[in-house]
Amino acid sequence: MLDRLGLSLPIIQAPMAGVSTPKLAAAVSNAGGLGSIGVGATDAAGARAMIEELRALTERAFNVNVFVHACPEQDAGREAAWLSALAPTFRKFGANPPAALRVIYRSFLEDDQMLRALVDLRPAVVSFHFGFPAAAQIKALRDAGCFLVATATSLSEADAAKNAGIDAVVAQGFEAGGHRGMFDPALPDDCLGTLALTRVLVRRGGLPVIAAGGIMDGQSVRAALKLGAVAAQLGTAFIACPESSADDAYRAALFSSAAEHTIMTRGISGRPARCLSNGFTGLAQQVPQSPPDYPIAYDAGKALDAAAKASGEGGFGAHWAGQGAPLARSIPAAELIAQLAREMQS
Repeated sequence: MLDRLGLSLPIIQAPMAGVSTPKLAAAVSNAGGLGSIGVGATDAAGARAMIEELRALTERAFNVNVFVHACPEQDAGREAAWLSALAPTFRKFGANPPAALRVIYRSFLEDDQMLRALVDLRPAVVSFHFGFPAAAQIKALRDAGCFLVATATSLSEADAAKNAGIDAVVAQGFEAGGHRGMFDPALPDDCLGTLALTRVLVRRGGLPVIAAGGIMDGQSVRAALKLGAVAAQLGTAFIACPESSADDAYRAALFSSAAEHTIMTRGISGRPARCLSNGFTGLAQQVPQSPPDYPIAYDAGKALDAAAKASGEGGFGAHWAGQGAPLARSIPAAELIAQLAREMQS
């Protein structure tokens, strides 16, 4: 895998939608790792613009990530109940909740324009989160020369990815920040940690394995490689880099005591995701209603964050972070890659 992609280091920057930027991804790729951008929260035109900007900044391989979640079902009663539960917090910030909730972005499963953009632009790597696409979509991307990667949180998901023609899997441990990559969030989650999941998939999965979850330094990268992974994927480690688009509140929270208390919540977006403990995670624990389907619930989450920020409160954002958050460093991405490489050798 590393040879095919021309990587000099087995380090992949996670495609954090809303945080990863073309500038960040280019810095990682230019330093010898694999930079990534997430386009799941934008449309095909936005994806084209991001890919073209990234391609202007690096001649090296990079990864483009899309969301392959099940298409949500709107339920007016459930959505109204969720908005009603959030309404007192909206009012605390001098705002009203939205009158109704929207599906704020489409799954790759139904986005023909996004597929066309990726086939046209042919990024070296295309990765999938929440599942993998239809056979025709996989064939189109493979025919375009793309290396395909899917997130797996279990052996059964990795087996399904292999049978579908995926080239490699990201073993996402329960420690990982951001959204759990479970194909079906309604099923029980075995909550496998990075160490156990990586080793199981190396021994039994049949595909190259990229370890992810709680990996923040070179020593952890080296440990993942000793388990048989071909590379390690780091997300939280790059949030504080100046090239990321994390706002001031997110950066401050990452270097506060909140980093020691990450929590898995559905309340922000409608799917399980690991987040720094903040006002929104506390609210989600108190609300008895279950949130609407992903990403419908995220429409409310983004609106509440905007209302809070307008009142000077930054603690209601989607501050995704893994359990290794206390090890975060605020240095440029190229310097972080160089430091990771030195730590791998120490």
